[in-house]
Amino acid sequence: MRVTIAGAGNVGRSIAAELVENGHQVLLIDRDPRAIKADTLPEAEWLLADACELSTLEEAGIDTCDVAIAATGDDKANLVSSLLAKTEFGVPRTVARVNHPKNEWLFTDDWGVDHAVSTPRLMSALVEEAVSIGDLVRLLTFHEGSANLVELTLPASSPMVGSPIGDLRLPGDAVLVAIVRDGRAQAPDPDGSLEAGDELLFVATEDCEDDLTAMLAPRQLG
Repeated sequence: MRVTIAGAGNVGRSIAAELVENGHQVLLIDRDPRAIKADTLPEAEWLLADACELSTLEEAGIDTCDVAIAATGDDKANLVSSLLAKTEFGVPRTVARVNHPKNEWLFTDDWGVDHAVSTPRLMSALVEEAVSIGDLVRLLTFHEGSANLVELTLPASSPMVGSPIGDLRLPGDAVLVAIVRDGRAQAPDPDGSLEAGDELLFVATEDCEDDLTAMLAPRQLG
């Protein structure tokens, strides 16, 4: 897979290193000469240019990319880069970094953003998750549809503890995609059973989130 990353700062380089390690072709673009550190990741391509300019993206061959990532520290630049990648070059998937929560509402498909990643939101969600066993926590919203990535830590009082995973009848369009147990993520095993303390990750639409919570962690009355 070929990936272009706008922004070669610490965030962009970290993403690039991970992708290169996983066997992907990566091009890093930055207009700041100080950010071009090809010696730190010689396996990647580097381009000193402005990712918000059509000529730059054309030179980069972004139309041949599978994914365009906008990872600069400037929300305006990330929006413009994503919009150009999607509308002018037809990149199949765009991912944009949200630096300031107040700008999060802009990062939608109207601006060419398929997936927005907000570090403040993720961090706050993880804090909530750490102290809220039995509460559904929304980690990520997929802007291409109405689905969210949500997490719920199964309390010991849940009626689902001990239930075979293969027998779960989840509400609506909810799908169990992963279980984190003892600090390790694993794919759901239909022959396995749910355990107290399991961190359950679902892709679910907003309208079934309450039903999912009621099923897994019903509140005691009285």
